[in-house]
Amino acid sequence: MSEQQLIVFAGSYAEAADNGIYSYAFNEETGALTLIDAASGYRNPTFLNVDAANNRLYAIAEGTAADGGKAGEAAAFAIDPATGKFEPLNRALTVASPTCHIQRDASSKYLIVVSYHGGMAGLFAIEEDGRIGKQLDVSQHEGRGAHPERQDRPHPHSAFFSPDGKYVLIQDLGLDKIFTYAIDEAEGKLVQKHVVETNPGSGPRHLAFHPNGANAYVINEVDSSVTVFAYDAAEGKLSPIQTLSTLPAEGFDGENTTAEIAVSEDGRFVYGSNRGHDSLVVYAVDGASGQLSVVQHVSSGGGHPRHFALTPGGRYLLCANRDGNNIVTFRVDRETGLLSESGQSVSVSKPVCVKPVYL
Repeated sequence: MSEQQLIVFAGSYAEAADNGIYSYAFNEETGALTLIDAASGYRNPTFLNVDAANNRLYAIAEGTAADGGKAGEAAAFAIDPATGKFEPLNRALTVASPTCHIQRDASSKYLIVVSYHGGMAGLFAIEEDGRIGKQLDVSQHEGRGAHPERQDRPHPHSAFFSPDGKYVLIQDLGLDKIFTYAIDEAEGKLVQKHVVETNPGSGPRHLAFHPNGANAYVINEVDSSVTVFAYDAAEGKLSPIQTLSTLPAEGFDGENTTAEIAVSEDGRFVYGSNRGHDSLVVYAVDGASGQLSVVQHVSSGGGHPRHFALTPGGRYLLCANRDGNNIVTFRVDRETGLLSESGQSVSVSKPVCVKPVYL
C-alpha cells in the first residue's frame, strides 16, 4: 500500500470461534471498504483503540476469571503499516467484569477500561513494546440513578482523556454523573478530582471535546439527549450549559437509546446516533457559545447504529449498524455538515466500533 493509506479497523459482537476484529482498506474516492484482515479467538471484541503512531491496536474482549465467571480482557496487536494486517502481541485479563470501552492516553503509557456491568474503571500500564502491562488501579463507583431499571447501580460506559491529557473523564450512565480523574503517575493511581451531575434519568454514555478545548459534548443514552458543557481545562471541570434532544421534534414516538457522539475537525458540527429511530443527527455549533442547533436527521442505513466515526479530514462518516450487520459510508458536506448516502457499505456480523486511521 502507498504511504498514508486510510485503514478502518472494526470490532464486533462475536463468539471466539468466529472473526470479530477486522481491518479494511478505505477508498477515499468512492467510500468503498475492502477487507484486508480478520482475527478470531476473542469473545465479543467490541470496542477498539488504535495507536497509529506506534502501529498498535487494542481491543476489549470477554475473558474467564479464575472462579469461572466472566471477566474483562484486553488484547494488543502489532499493525503492519504496509499492509494493514495485524498480529497478536499479548492478551490479559483486566477487571472482574466484562468491559465495554477501552481508551489510551496520548503518550501510550496507559490503558483505561470501563465495565458497564461491574461499575468500575481499570487503569493499566502499556509496556514499551506495546504489550498490555500490569494492572495499576481500579476505581469502583457506587450508588444508583433515577431510572428504576436502567440505573439501579453504577454503569460507567466510557473514558476519554482531556485534550491536554491532564484528566480522564468517565461517563457513568447508571449514576447520571461524569467523573473527572487525574492519574497520579508516581503511585499509578486514579485520583478523583470532580463529579458533575447530568439531568436525572439522562444516562451519560460517550463524550467528545470541541477542538478549542472549551466545550465538551455528552450523548445521553437513556433520555435521548445531548448535553453541552463548558470545560475548565485547568481544573478538569465540566459545567452544563445546554441540553437538547437527539430525536426529531415530531413524527417519532417509539423507543430509542443513543450511542455515539463526534465533533468535526473544524468544530462546526456535532454528530450523534439514535438506536430505535435508527438515525444519525447532525447539529451545527454556535462558534461563540458552543451551543447546538439541529440541522439534519438521516437514516443510519441499518438497525441499531452502535458507533460511528468521521474519517481524518472529515470527508466521510462510517456507521456501524449492529442489527443491520453492516458498516455504511456517508459523504459529509464539510460546509453544511449534511450527510448523504455514498451507496457504499460492507456486510459484517454485528459491528460495534469503527476506527479509521492513516497508516
